[in-house]
Amino acid sequence: MIQRKTLKDLNLLDRFLFAEAMSDPENMKNVLEIILGKDIVLAHLPQTEKEQSTFPGYRGIRLDVWNQDTQGAIYDAETQKRNTYNLPKRSRYYQGTIDSRLLEPGVIDFNQINDVFIIMITPFDLFGKDRYVYTFDMRCREDPELILKDGAVRIFLNCHGKNKDEVRPELIELLRYMENSTEQVASQCSSEKVHQIHKNIQKIRNSEEVSVRYMQAWEEKILEQQEARTEGHAEGLAEGLAEGLNEGRQEIIRMIQFLIQNGREDEIPRAVSDPDFQEQLLKELNL
Repeated sequence: MIQRKTLKDLNLLDRFLFAEAMSDPENMKNVLEIILGKDIVLAHLPQTEKEQSTFPGYRGIRLDVWNQDTQGAIYDAETQKRNTYNLPKRSRYYQGTIDSRLLEPGVIDFNQINDVFIIMITPFDLFGKDRYVYTFDMRCREDPELILKDGAVRIFLNCHGKNKDEVRPELIELLRYMENSTEQVASQCSSEKVHQIHKNIQKIRNSEEVSVRYMQAWEEKILEQQEARTEGHAEGLAEGLAEGLNEGRQEIIRMIQFLIQNGREDEIPRAVSDPDFQEQLLKELNL
């Protein structure tokens, strides 16, 4: 089992703390302004763990933090601590899913679609170019200076960039603080926005209410993982055995599922090969 961090040990790259912090519009505003280098006026309270889908039967998404400014631009900010090697296409799917919900039925003017910014913050260099920031928009392959201007922007931030001369110091301070959200790192920052973010983070860490939510979120996560492992293991074994079992032997599959659900995986070999043990299990299952 993964060792649970205490709430006070979490950094802003940890999804729980990021969602808690960004639910405060002041934090969200400060982070977006540092990343984008412009003033932003938010139109709504940030929405965390926002679920969106396209059509029934197709995969939906859960956005870490979603917001919209008074100009209509939409921001999806995500933290990703582990390189899953699918972030480019994941960001494309997120953008497409968000886009699919921006126009009401019957609207014919596609110029009404909002600008969308997908922002992914990582502690690794996804593209291996030693940059802090990788910003992507649609450009002409034959003429890279020709921008499509479709309003879609995807930004990947790397906490371990090396091109300091090309990036605003405040952004570097924010990325350093997000990876190590400590008093020591905050004290080394000159950005007032980062100082304010840290002040708010300290309030979150000292909140009993947030501590309870964190404990509940952790317990739910562990329970979901255990259920997924149990179901996946049972289904895998059942499917594999079903191929080799004759009709009338499906009870063995039920025995295996029963053993897994009760933490008795080490008895599975006996359940498959020992008739006496099978009879015992059938009695336990009331079969």
